[in-house]
Amino acid sequence: MVSITVRTSQGGGAGSGVIIDEQGHVVTNHHVIAGATEGGQILVTLADERVFEASVLGSDQASDLAVLEIADAPADLTPIEVADSDELVVGEPVMAVGNPLGLSGTVTTGIVSALDRPVTAGSAEPSASGAQEPVVTNAIQTSAAINPGNSGGALVDANGQLVGINSSIAALGPESGNIGIGFAITSRQMRSVVDQILETGTVQHAYLGVGVGDVIVEVDGAQRWAAGVANVAPDGPAAQAGLQEGDGILAIDDEAVDSALSLIAQIRERPVGTEVTLDIIRDGEAQQLTVTLDARP
Repeated sequence: MVSITVRTSQGGGAGSGVIIDEQGHVVTNHHVIAGATEGGQILVTLADERVFEASVLGSDQASDLAVLEIADAPADLTPIEVADSDELVVGEPVMAVGNPLGLSGTVTTGIVSALDRPVTAGSAEPSASGAQEPVVTNAIQTSAAINPGNSGGALVDANGQLVGINSSIAALGPESGNIGIGFAITSRQMRSVVDQILETGTVQHAYLGVGVGDVIVEVDGAQRWAAGVANVAPDGPAAQAGLQEGDGILAIDDEAVDSALSLIAQIRERPVGTEVTLDIIRDGEAQQLTVTLDARP
């Protein structure tokens, strides 16, 4: 774990980060270093108090993840071990590690409160048409205390292995602080984004090719929420798989979908080229469709 200090002409900020390899690459949140992308200074402080300058190797606003590169990285860095976040279960103990309020090396404990929680961040990215779309992550919800400065730090399991990158909290107001509802980006999504940044410097995001909204559909005589298909992009992955306007999407790869945001979060977590199975309702009948996700335009 490292502490991150950002200095800019407008001021500065602080956050946390995770060493992911022996070459000096550090994962953090995009929002931690966003202010330093033009002329700012980034300092990384190791657990033994050594301080190094770092630069942004790549940053992705859509997933709120960034990779830093430590200048003249020492040879004795210890990378964190990464676990499979898909193996997490609700109720499992976890620990958040980071630099909350400038208090470096702080650990807090809790449990996995929920999985596959669609969370919208405070910022947005422009789509190809110029419209603003929400930044959505398929997050781990935890009761471990997360506060300002924890962003970019590790959420680890009982073995000390990384399962998520702490990124945001639910709050009752701008000054309320932690209320026991924190969110972390899954190690699954982190690994996908970081691998792309390290390989190409850029990130592609998966694309289904539908416009969706929240709908209620009838399933086996009961009503339930789903992601309703409002439109299908011509020649997109969904159109090629046979998805139609009016379909209700109930699950993706057996993971429940109960809203438009839930579907968006599930799609964005997956790498481009992934083949997924959608459980849908069409005219009251259950069906399954197989779709290969394309790169988002």
